[in-house]
Amino acid sequence: MTEWIEIGALEEIPRRGSRRMQTRLGPVAIFRTGDDEIFALIDRCPHKGGPLSEGIVSGKRVACPLHNWVIELENGNAVAPDEGCTPPLPIRHENGRFWLGLKADG
Repeated sequence: MTEWIEIGALEEIPRRGSRRMQTRLGPVAIFRTGDDEIFALIDRCPHKGGPLSEGIVSGKRVACPLHNWVIELENGNAVAPDEGCTPPLPIRHENGRFWLGLKADG
């Protein structure tokens, strides 16, 4: 089962930026691309745990502010030659609002 937490409206998330949310899983970064797509990742780079929410969004990727690792927003995978993954979380859009999905088992 999935628990859904309200994120808010599109305008509440900076374009080509992010918003950080505290959840029972820890910090989650909510990203908005230049094309107004919304993605969510656990806010921790797979390299050294850097805060992805403070990174630069370009296209459907974010660059970690610590060591410039680039992470795919759709699946959380590091772009080669780097390796690793930060868990992505589901997002749904309903009645003009966005919701973050957290699995009930954590």
